[in-house]
Amino acid sequence: PSLVGSEMCIRDSAILIGTLSVISGSMVLLGLRTLDYRILDWLVVYNVFLGIISILVAYQIGKQHSRSKLMIMTILSLHLLVLVYLFFFNDLVAIESIKAMVFRVSIWGAILILVLIKYPKNISNN
Repeated sequence: PSLVGSEMCIRDSAILIGTLSVISGSMVLLGLRTLDYRILDWLVVYNVFLGIISILVAYQIGKQHSRSKLMIMTILSLHLLVLVYLFFFNDLVAIESIKAMVFRVSIWGAILILVLIKYPKNISNN
């Protein structure tokens, strides 16, 4: 089935956040971008990896795959766990990293809500 406006918005939001994470993180990892705050290398690697996963999940959302909801919930859960860790258990983290993770959690939370509204039951088994 072809996508309509709201479905494209959901898919494109996932593509955008994934692409931004991959580009931004890769630039830091490759030394092409320096930041004026403390960088946690493991967090940058995590963000690039989850960015790639986000792009793949966006493709599944676009295909209306039956596992899209599970994949979205997994990404959201991982981001929430990292956010909790950064906020409560890591004294070295920069506030910019926490803000970026809050942004990711917000976007993926919105994507999940939109998918649950759009597809209240299971979507097709592709």
